[in-house]
Amino acid sequence: MRWIVDGMNVIGSRPDGWWRDRHGAMVTLVHRLERWATSERLEVTVVFERPPDPPIRSTVIDVDHADAAGPDSADDEIVRLLLGADDPGGVCVVTSDSTLTRRARSAGATVHPASAFRDVVDPP
Repeated sequence: MRWIVDGMNVIGSRPDGWWRDRHGAMVTLVHRLERWATSERLEVTVVFERPPDPPIRSTVIDVDHADAAGPDSADDEIVRLLLGADDPGGVCVVTSDSTLTRRARSAGATVHPASAFRDVVDPP
């Protein structure tokens, strides 16, 4: 199964002070996703609403971002990736955004709640 992760939705699912170091929270999420993807042998893409600055690189997962930051820009990028997938039914989108959930399900994907997913990759 391929996983497409709404990065800031997962980060924001736990009030752990991430807003004090947004970039650090993004880097931490990428590292946790790398460990999880490696241990489970999964294809994972994390999507942020704007390019991380400085860039975050990974040889294990895809780190993606919307072309232009704005309201729902990461959601639009996730849907674009989903619609471009060979088998959208084989994709799980991680988000707690209700509009993105509807859009992903309409495209044939399954959806996993962000907070429950965070507990998998970053146990409390």
